[in-house]
Amino acid sequence: MTFFNYSVPPLRRKQLNLEVQDLEGLWQVKFPLGKERSYSTFYTCLDRACLMWSLLLIPMFGTAQFLPVSWMLQAGLWSALSLVGTVAMVSWTYCWVKKERLTWVLYGWVILMLLGLLLTDLGILLGWAKLLANLCPLWLGLSGIGYWGTGFAVRSRALLSASFFHLLGILIWPYIGGWSFLFTGAVMVFSLLVLAQLQWDMQHAAAVRDISCSTGGFSSGTGPPPTAINLNRYPSSIHCLVSSED
Repeated sequence: MTFFNYSVPPLRRKQLNLEVQDLEGLWQVKFPLGKERSYSTFYTCLDRACLMWSLLLIPMFGTAQFLPVSWMLQAGLWSALSLVGTVAMVSWTYCWVKKERLTWVLYGWVILMLLGLLLTDLGILLGWAKLLANLCPLWLGLSGIGYWGTGFAVRSRALLSASFFHLLGILIWPYIGGWSFLFTGAVMVFSLLVLAQLQWDMQHAAAVRDISCSTGGFSSGTGPPPTAINLNRYPSSIHCLVSSED
């Protein structure tokens, strides 16, 4: 077996056939497009975490770039918001990483987040000019490290590419001028949205022997559950967020 799964592209449209462990906390979203057509997609617990962070980062970097809000106030607001996001991320993804035997990856992301918050807040409170002048490469670097570690853990070319994308952002950042916060936020949000909207390559680290009842319960007790499930066959197994016309 090769380190990466070259039988699938790094990024592709989301497939209906999912690994059983990916059904944990799955959300399906459907929007009507006229009377006979609709747009449908789904979000795994990992997708939801990416979406959440992208939504949190937009006001953080947007405020720093465009609004005359004091650094002290921003430090308090964004630290509180980031802690809430970290707790939500752990809550949503812990079951998945535990089944995949990748809890260290989740803990690693938490450590990176807390380290970034600590350095940012200390820089603001103590007036460390050199640190404040390099907040953008700091966060790009921490995110890049997280993607790099996760990419090797799950053997994903897409996540490793995201890591290199952040490294490229650090190299370009000195030439951005006065748009550094907007540029940094764009790099981070773009990466998160791409990972949330598309299916990225990975190799699952552990076989699943049971399924949480929150996914609808596919285990019959007569043998091991299947390794992949087609969403069309089990529509009641996921949380559906449907907007439809009468």
